[in-house]
Parts: sequence; C-alpha cells; structure tokens
Amino acid sequence: MELCTNNCAKPPGVALCHQREMLKNHGSVRVWQMVRFFAGMVLASMAIAQVSLAAQNSGQIADIQPAPTAQTGTVDQPALPPPPKGRSTVEGGTIRSVDPVRDQLILGVYGTKPMKILFDERTQVYRDGVKAPLSDLHAQDHASVQTVLDGTKIFALSIHMLSQAPEGECQGQVLSYDAATGLLTVTAALSGQPITLHVPAGTSVVGVGQVTVSSPSAGLQDLVKGTLVSVQFNSSNNGRGVARQISILATPGSSFVFTGNVVSLDLAANRLVLLDPKDDQSYSIVFDRSRFPMSRDLHVGTHVTVTANFDGSHYVATAAKIL
Repeated sequence: MELCTNNCAKPPGVALCHQREMLKNHGSVRVWQMVRFFAGMVLASMAIAQVSLAAQNSGQIADIQPAPTAQTGTVDQPALPPPPKGRSTVEGGTIRSVDPVRDQLILGVYGTKPMKILFDERTQVYRDGVKAPLSDLHAQDHASVQTVLDGTKIFALSIHMLSQAPEGECQGQVLSYDAATGLLTVTAALSGQPITLHVPAGTSVVGVGQVTVSSPSAGLQDLVKGTLVSVQFNSSNNGRGVARQISILATPGSSFVFTGNVVSLDLAANRLVLLDPKDDQSYSIVFDRSRFPMSRDLHVGTHVTVTANFDGSHYVATAAKIL
C-alpha cells in the first residue's frame, strides 16, 4: 500500500488514479505555460515588427520631406555687357518701323537712305525729355537717336522722341560741296551711305584737333573732297537737314600728333591702330617699316607717340616714338 502526501493510506487503485490526475493536471499546466510562452513570443514579435515598420515608415517620411518652396523673389537675369564704346553721333529722322522681336528699328534719316538701328535694354528712351519704356517706340515718331558702332552694326545708346522735328549729327568724309547751292554731301561713317545737307550762309565752321590746317582759320573753303567732318544739323519742313555747325576734323595734308596704346597691329599690312585717350578714339595709321626700325619692337599694348599726315584717305606716319 502506498502512502499519500498526507501520510494517509489509500487503496492502490485510488492512488494510481490520483497520480494520473496529478500528471494530467501537471501536463495541462505545462501546456498552458507553453501556450502562454508562445503567445508571448508571437505578441513580442508583432510588437517588434510594428516598431520596426513604424521606424521604417518614419525614415521614409523623413526621406520624403516636401521640397522647399521656391523663392518668390525675382530670378536674377544674366547681366548685360556694358554699351559699346567709341565716338557716338546723333541721327535725326522719323521712325519708319519698330521690330520688338529682332530689337531693331528703321530710321528715316534726313538726306540719306533709311538706317537700321539695333536697340536693347541698355538703350535709354525718352519722350520729350521724360524717360519712357522701350515699348513706347512707335512708327512715325520724330526721333534723335544717339548711335555708336557695335562691330559692324549700328546700336542706339539713347532714343529721344520729340514732338517737334529733331536735330541730328553726322560724322563722315566730304564727297562734294557746292558753294553756289550750299549743298554738302558726306559719306556717313556709321552707315556708309551718303547724306546731303544744306549749308546756309553764316554756318559756323570750326577746326578740331589739327596741328596745322589749310588756312589760318577753318572755313567753308576747307570742305574739299576727302575732308573729315562732323556736322550738327536741324531738319527743315521739307525733310532736309540744315547744317548749323561744321567741325573740320581733318583736311587732306593736315598733320596730327597721336599718343596712346597700340590696340591692333598688322605688320604685313604696315598698319597699326592706336587708341588716343584724349578723345577716346581709335585711329588707323599706316607706316613704312623701312623708315621705322623701331616697328620691330611694337606689339599690342605698346605706348607710342605718332605724328601722321592725313592724305585724304589714310593717316600716314611721318614720325614715331615708343614711350
């Protein structure tokens, strides 16, 4: 007979059943504990997965932040180059057409053919002295246009639209002058076209920059073929330019002294271009290398003094010195 845990005697069958019951209960407990353990593992795995997924989503959200909004300020445009440099002249006439796509206008210049002139945002526009936008340019406007060469093209530095007939300026070389009729024809330096002006009696004539002139004082007698002139004129009611002042820049045979830097040199053509800071103008001068051994030392940037005669077509060097 087997003793129970309370030291009481039990029949063998009862004891065996009791043991089986205890084992059964114990097994149930073990199974329940294992179920709880696996359930805990599953829950823990789900929690870890949720945390990992949340972290991943958080990272993705962090990676997909909205792009910063563009600034609403004005986008900087590329800076335009400075306006072309060089001697400018004023062309007076009537605007025949304006092409805002090609940035050009056609100016009917008094006494010559129409002239194509380029413009852009650097061009200053005025109407009767008041600043105006480029869009204010219209055909049939009277205008005085301050022009300068930009390479081989004519560029407008400023455009003055006027209620009354405008003034103009022409620089070029005399083709002819008829003292009887007072008609002066000049090849305009910018356009290369002839322009005919009326020169009334008493028109002011002055000499500019010459060491010697053909007469003690400049006058209408200096308007010979080949003379370089600058003419300021008004327009008449019939559309013809009327000269009010003529500046004699160079008469054939006159002598000049230029001092400045060589900006271009062509030894094969025996030619140099000198920029004279006194008037900020470039002068093309031909020279004979056999007479000027110092020419072998010339290069772009050399500072020189050149004495030259104007022969009606070219400035011809008679003396030169490297400074």
